Amino acid sequence: MRKPGLILLALFVSIAAVPNLIAQQAPPNPGPDNRYKVDILEVVGHPDDEIMVAAYVSELTEQQHKRVAVVYTTRGNSGGNAAGPEQSNALADIREMEARHSLASYGISNAWFLHGSDTPGGDVLKSLEQWGHGKALDEIVRLVRITRPEVIVTWLPNYVVGENHDDHQAAGVLATEAFDLAANPLAFPEQVEAARNRLNISNYGEGLRPWQPKKIYYVSDTTHFDFFKGNGPEYPTSDVSPSRKIPYSRVAAEAWSHYKTQNDFTDAQLKEFTEMPVRFIFGKSLVGGTATSDVFEGISGTPIAYVRARGYEPRAPALTLELGGPWAFYREFWPAHNLEHLAKLYSPEAQVEPGDTLWVPLLIRNETNSTQQVTLHAILPAGWSENSNASVYTVAAHDLYPVQLTITPSPAHKGTWQTLTWNAESNGQKLSPVTLRVDVVGNGLPQ
Repeated sequence: MRKPGLILLALFVSIAAVPNLIAQQAPPNPGPDNRYKVDILEVVGHPDDEIMVAAYVSELTEQQHKRVAVVYTTRGNSGGNAAGPEQSNALADIREMEARHSLASYGISNAWFLHGSDTPGGDVLKSLEQWGHGKALDEIVRLVRITRPEVIVTWLPNYVVGENHDDHQAAGVLATEAFDLAANPLAFPEQVEAARNRLNISNYGEGLRPWQPKKIYYVSDTTHFDFFKGNGPEYPTSDVSPSRKIPYSRVAAEAWSHYKTQNDFTDAQLKEFTEMPVRFIFGKSLVGGTATSDVFEGISGTPIAYVRARGYEPRAPALTLELGGPWAFYREFWPAHNLEHLAKLYSPEAQVEPGDTLWVPLLIRNETNSTQQVTLHAILPAGWSENSNASVYTVAAHDLYPVQLTITPSPAHKGTWQTLTWNAESNGQKLSPVTLRVDVVGNGLPQ
């Protein structure tokens, strides 16, 4: 028989142990900062680029209460200033504020401006070089992880006839890469490292969560807008805002009015631009649907697992002639990101102003095991000329030879489309020819 004192002692010990059991329960793991969670993240090149989809987005925010944020890869530090003498960094400071006021006019309060310099031109690789491709991608992936978007909307990663700004293209490239990397914990792993001493000034690790967006869509400023009809959802801009009693096209026009430094639209041009339907080009969906399905079809608030993109795949052993520069980059980029259908939208194209010259890079790619000799021959429209000093090229095994050509158009072809062709042969065998459609018109940007 146990003594009463021993019973009391055992009871005391068991009661004293209860707080220790309770102390072993860990506190809840803090979730991501929900203030910045969005339905759509726009990734664009410059302040004012977001006006392309402003009518659609303003209707989403007002009637469907969707949350939208914008990432600008530059602060718009280049170009003319219609409002004052400020240029360079001063102009960038002003344009950032113009963008914030413009976004606020239709309900968007969150915007981030990255450190890329406004780089006028048409070659996407130039912008990526100027910005520091890895640094810019680091920033975009971080913002995808902070905002956790269901959908990303960005510029079409392709070389088009239109404004064709290389910063637009670069924004599309970075957004696409971030779509495929943000859920991969090995991509910028310091971002997803658990925060150490997060309430202390000497913290470590960014404490973000990997995040997989569900859909990506593109927009373009091409001159042949109808090329993209049927390649993505399309939304009218004529619906009327219940609160403002004006069409959303007018909401977009009023948003544009905040860009005083860039006031280069006539009233007629602005009306035409904002009243056009908002036409998206389908990129990809990880939640099903079709190319023309509604942007939010199949999307719920539930996170999805990381989906690996195809990535780069080695070439077959062959000798080929190809367009180089941005065209070569995109040929590898699209399949690596499961976007092969973008190659089918239109054939390679460029534009040149009468009296100017057109840069055409060609690549002779030799993936065989022996050195090859290749002869090139150009077929140009009447009155066009090429500056080439050679026609025979020797290409080592598993190497490529970059051929840089300068083409001068005929002034007689102003305002027309012309086709340039290059044929090649090696050891009596013809290679597949290269063709480039050229619009003989200027767009105000250097190639």
